[in-house]
Amino acid sequence: MKISANEIKTGMIIEHNNDLWEILKTQHVKPGKGGAFNQIEMKSINKNTKLNERFRSSDNVERAIVEEIDYNYLYEDKNDFYFINNKTFEQVCLKKELIGEKSKFLTEGLEVKIGMYNDIPIKIDLPNQIECKIETTDAAIKGQTAASSYKPALLNNGLNILVPPFIESDDTIIVDTRNLEYVKKI
Repeated sequence: MKISANEIKTGMIIEHNNDLWEILKTQHVKPGKGGAFNQIEMKSINKNTKLNERFRSSDNVERAIVEEIDYNYLYEDKNDFYFINNKTFEQVCLKKELIGEKSKFLTEGLEVKIGMYNDIPIKIDLPNQIECKIETTDAAIKGQTAASSYKPALLNNGLNILVPPFIESDDTIIVDTRNLEYVKKI
């Protein structure tokens, strides 16, 4: 399906140079001289390489038709993660390289969306926010302002993030899975 270069959004999958690309960042640029364009940072799904490309506003790109299906996480083995479709009971496995850092958020029964392109799984979307427990964090330093100072914290899944000074060890928080940032304390 052809779309205008102005319609490209983060997270979208497009076909470009005989490959599938996931859009990581988009920036609309309107220089003082010349025509406006979109600066796009994208990652190849098949080769795992990155590319920065400029598309003029008048350009058209081919958007890949990706069917998103709900699956629940089952388990992992040495190389793969396994998921089940609760409606059809069909199982699908995804390579660890495809999931990357997001795998640390996977817990048994977690509902995810898997993007299928020609019946091949090509991407996974976790829920936007997930509950995590703080394993350890530094003590807050007196006199720091809460607005600008964050401190490092280790989550129970092994990820390191920055949290506000009032968060302590064993607190439960909500983490945004898209950018690995603290959202709120529970």
